[in-house]
Amino acid sequence: MPAAEQPGQFPFTRGIYAEMYRQRLWTMRQYAGFGTAEESNKRYKYLLTQGTTGLSIAFDLPTQMGMDSDQPLAVGEVGRVGVAIDSLADMQVLFDGIKLDKVSSSMTINSTAAILLCLYVLVADSQGADRKRLSGTIQNDILKEYIARGTYIYPPRPAMRIITDLFAWAGRELPEWNTISISGYHIREAGSTAVQEVAFTLANAVAYVEAALAAGLAIDDFAPRLSFFFNAHNNFLEEIAKFRAARRLYALIMRERFGAKLDRSCMLRFHAQTGGSTLTAQQPELNVVRVALQAMAAVLGGAQSLHTNGQDEALSLPTEQSARVALRTQQIIGYETGITAFPDPFGGSECIENLTDDIEAGARAYINLIDAQGGTLAAIERGYVQGEIQNAAYQYQRAVEDGSQVVIGVNKFQSEEGAPLKGFRIDPQLEQQQVDRVRAVRASRSAAQVEHHLALLEKAARGTQNLMPCILSCCQSLVTVGEISDTLRKVFGEYREVF
Repeated sequence: MPAAEQPGQFPFTRGIYAEMYRQRLWTMRQYAGFGTAEESNKRYKYLLTQGTTGLSIAFDLPTQMGMDSDQPLAVGEVGRVGVAIDSLADMQVLFDGIKLDKVSSSMTINSTAAILLCLYVLVADSQGADRKRLSGTIQNDILKEYIARGTYIYPPRPAMRIITDLFAWAGRELPEWNTISISGYHIREAGSTAVQEVAFTLANAVAYVEAALAAGLAIDDFAPRLSFFFNAHNNFLEEIAKFRAARRLYALIMRERFGAKLDRSCMLRFHAQTGGSTLTAQQPELNVVRVALQAMAAVLGGAQSLHTNGQDEALSLPTEQSARVALRTQQIIGYETGITAFPDPFGGSECIENLTDDIEAGARAYINLIDAQGGTLAAIERGYVQGEIQNAAYQYQRAVEDGSQVVIGVNKFQSEEGAPLKGFRIDPQLEQQQVDRVRAVRASRSAAQVEHHLALLEKAARGTQNLMPCILSCCQSLVTVGEISDTLRKVFGEYREVF
């Protein structure tokens, strides 16, 4: 790091803003969503009363995979790991009584991101909100689905087209909206190292930037709205250095490789979430300590937004009590520890600076290897990135099993005692209620209008026009998430791993 570099100065190793948290704390989000829209709406309102400063929406697997709740493959999954959203009717209920121009929303959705963003915008429209004042983030990061998570629908290349269409449309319609959250979180959850998390996340960012440029967008028009999502893991000092290294490497890539002129185009703004894979079912009360340390690392590393996991998430969805304790953990860090008085408290530390340099060098080496293979898409199609993560995960698991990697309560200091937890349970009747709802929506709408808008969407998909206006029109006519996705499946096909 150059000796003269200060927080807020390129390449932003020490933070993207000069004042950092002295001026404004990070956005405190709590990721939530389950069952029906009504049930999730109650949880969001509860979290807002407890001091969250932004919503973070979890969607169930059928919604993520572009399936309606009454499809056969959705049985048993409706509302289980997130909220079920089938149509505009659900989205209106989800945000009932929540003014979307007064709150920042983050939506963890990828393959169907374009559809869910359109639904969100239509709800905001119905509330009389100005689209140009809406703030939030749509994850919209399909590449990491092929790498680490698996909730993809279409092959990579048409999926990238949908993403760049969203970039272009949102740039005009939603200038304050973050059009992608390029995610290293799930890469780390799949077993990667810290270096791999940075490398593969930024390699994906390169692919998105290249796709947007190929679609005719100008770098300084869309780059300021790119954002990132990282894991906050256990190795406290390494995690602080990881965030600093990612910020610096990204800034250099954007300026040197892509010629970005604006500083805002080179700023790596990121949300962090504490490591779900680090939580243990054994002695789960210890997860409160893990989460606190991970959250502290994210703050010391300069996060713009943060989610803290509940202590019971190795066992179930978090209860209200667990979610409140997790939120209070952020609030204690923000208001009681005093660390927010310093933009980069560890800047100049020999340990942190050396770790930052090492992580940057390791990540750059990986990116060079991916470039040599023809870029991220080619590396994914060959299985290279997936293989590297799988190898790292295997090595970690071996270390846990032979005891060289200590996990308290699992392979050292085990105990039969622990805080009893009443895990959160979803009412099984909610699934049938959601099935009935989507069928009622279909019965209430104009079949001719639905057919007309789906035909226009199919025509657009077979051509080159931007898909977003057609998707928006479909959503407005109560076309379902599954119906829109099926129309695009008909044109683009479905992706199947071949290795």
